[in-house]
Amino acid sequence: MKKIAVMGYGTVGQGVVEVVLKNKDLISERIGEEIQIKYVLDLREFPGDPAEHMIVHDFDTILNDEEIEVVVETIGGTNAAYQFVKSCLLAGKSVATSNKALVAEYGAELLQLAKDKNVNFLFEASVGGGIPIIRPLNTSLTGDHIDEISGILNGTTNYMMTKMFYEGADYNEVLKKAQDKGFAELNPEADVEGHDACRKIAILSSVITNKTVDFNDIYCEGITGITTEDMKYAKEMEMTIKLLAISKNDETGLEAMVAPFLIDENHPLYNVNGVFNSVFVHGNALGDGMFYGSGAGKLPTASAVVGDVVDALRNKGKTIMPVWDVNKLALKKHEDTKRKFFLRIKGDGKAKEADVLAMFPGGKIQSLSGANDEFGVITDVMSEGMCAEKIAALGTDFIHMIRVEESL
Repeated sequence: MKKIAVMGYGTVGQGVVEVVLKNKDLISERIGEEIQIKYVLDLREFPGDPAEHMIVHDFDTILNDEEIEVVVETIGGTNAAYQFVKSCLLAGKSVATSNKALVAEYGAELLQLAKDKNVNFLFEASVGGGIPIIRPLNTSLTGDHIDEISGILNGTTNYMMTKMFYEGADYNEVLKKAQDKGFAELNPEADVEGHDACRKIAILSSVITNKTVDFNDIYCEGITGITTEDMKYAKEMEMTIKLLAISKNDETGLEAMVAPFLIDENHPLYNVNGVFNSVFVHGNALGDGMFYGSGAGKLPTASAVVGDVVDALRNKGKTIMPVWDVNKLALKKHEDTKRKFFLRIKGDGKAKEADVLAMFPGGKIQSLSGANDEFGVITDVMSEGMCAEKIAALGTDFIHMIRVEESL
């Protein structure tokens, strides 16, 4: 019998227990031996819960039990979770986690430790929730040079952007709706400021380069500045606005960022709406590929965690995850990266438009129906640094800027 433990009995931890109990026969068949959850670590009691008799309060109970082969970590954060996971790996127990903060902060160290101990540190659920992406990158696509990953990696912000686009609602209104439905936390900063997506794209960037990409080095901009007027412009231009996490790797280095982008209807991520997430991958052999599904939620995330548990039990004594170089990969300077930009500018009249086009050669003027005191311009390709200089030159005439991600 294969015995496992779960640390943390919150939403995802409860989902893991539910999936294992519901699909126990199928999971056992795929492992080749019966699976049993022996312990669930939590500070609380859960009378009447399916895990009531599995609950323990002392981590050492799990650590010192030689029968426990795989430990699931769903505590969250980087304090107790890091210490517990590290101790489990040192004790020769594999770990499966959904904790993006832990993986983004300590992934290289924990992967190396797992390799040293011939166990596994697996984290499929840390990026796309129920969407398989880590495993395909490390198995199906190992023969490819992955030169781009672009994704909608946060369901909260995608839900909000969808509501703003299709319903004309403003930011504060859609945030309240997201909180009422349980899609956003009472303190939504990690989602709306882009920090959640930033950690996820850092993990994906580390996976495709086998080097540590520090999320602190990634340019990150959230959705708090997006307005109903921005969405109106998007509709006029037959585009939409999405919070994208982008990682592009070429001979000049790796570019990674998180920010709102205008994308047109030909872009593969255009129709990813609501709380759904999607990851676009381009490889030099694969070409284009898409992974789409529930990026969060109790059971979708738990499904990915249980998949890692099965992999770990199938591969006892064999490390299946590549180790990242602990030394940080230096990213391209943000100000040197190039793209098109959309700028909203105060004023009207042909003379004003001509002045703006003189500042942005090759730009295209965009008007907004019913707005006589402003207009927009989509620039030609230029560097982030150059765009910032031109925005500064516009002074008080500048209203807002959104980047443009062109279709492939």
